[in-house]
Amino acid sequence: MILNLLAETDLAANPANLKIWAYVGFIGLVILFLALDLGVFHRDAHEVTMKESVMWSAIWLTCGLTFTTFVYFAYEGKWLGLGLDTPLYRDGAIVLGEVAGATAAIQYLTGYVVEKSLAMDNIFVIAIIFGFFAIPAKYQHRVLFWGIIGALLMRGGMIYLGAGLIMQYTWILIIFGLFLILTALKMAVIKSHDDPSKNPVLKLAKRFFRTVTFYDGQKFFTRRTVEPTYLTEPKTGRLVQAPAEPGTLSAKWAITPLFLALIMVEITDLVFAVDSIPAIFAITPDPFIVFTSNIFAILGLRALYFCLAALMAKFRFLKPALILILAFVGVKLLLLALPPYLNDMGLSAAEIKSIKIDPIISLVIVLGTLVTASVLSVLFPTRNREAS
Repeated sequence: MILNLLAETDLAANPANLKIWAYVGFIGLVILFLALDLGVFHRDAHEVTMKESVMWSAIWLTCGLTFTTFVYFAYEGKWLGLGLDTPLYRDGAIVLGEVAGATAAIQYLTGYVVEKSLAMDNIFVIAIIFGFFAIPAKYQHRVLFWGIIGALLMRGGMIYLGAGLIMQYTWILIIFGLFLILTALKMAVIKSHDDPSKNPVLKLAKRFFRTVTFYDGQKFFTRRTVEPTYLTEPKTGRLVQAPAEPGTLSAKWAITPLFLALIMVEITDLVFAVDSIPAIFAITPDPFIVFTSNIFAILGLRALYFCLAALMAKFRFLKPALILILAFVGVKLLLLALPPYLNDMGLSAAEIKSIKIDPIISLVIVLGTLVTASVLSVLFPTRNREAS
């Protein structure tokens, strides 16, 4: 009763102050999803089948898209202050104002699609990492799960810092736009050679920490000095790990290849976050929309990996599509943020007005690019596959 009274008093004073509870509720929902994922559905290590990965991809996609409905009604009804005193782009500047439910829903959906499409490029690198460390298929989900936990924390921090910076220094949007365009040019011109063995963080880990070359089940750390053996359980027929032989356990812990792979996955997401965070800020400066669309896109990355990793070679036009999307959002940011600074510098006799591309147009362009790339990939498969 006291909490309700305090909430009503706070709401009367400034309803926007209740936004913190929207974040708390969303984070609680994410924690519940993750707890069910690891503690119930994937408690035992097993190889994720195509059927299972397709099912979970559909579940996460449904959750991400269904959240659009919540965003619409929450912003339309100003639940917990959402939509009130919200950062929005206006005339090349960021101001606080009211955001309608339809506008917020379109921004969320556009951001979700952009982040989801950029996450697909991440799958290429994760596949290379798993191949380099020869991660058994049944342990890959564990690496991806804890990799997602780290990604959520990193991206949450980056979004918090980014939202605060662009509110104080609008010119950062210009830096974001130029960075996205340069990234697109780099992806188009320079062929990527992702060799995990050359990563400096991996070299430092091996230099300063004890490592082993074998796997101790799905453990990240082990005291074993000899590779474990496995026995067949008579009743179930399952392979179970045999106890360590006397004298083969070390007093010190060592890092297994599974943890080294986790380090590489975290670094990979950090690198891709540097691209994707500016991309979502090109759509909206609203931190709640930025945060929720990012998180939902990441949550489905594990299932998407198992669903698409074996099929990515067929999508030969996916990378060009991602390049176009990055370039588009970069140009969108420059059209929005650059004109006021050009006017202040007196580079044009006539005043140049900021151009804000409508969220619906952005959504159509992003979806159209992805659909076109998918269709072309099916119609014109890679020459290597045709030759084989």
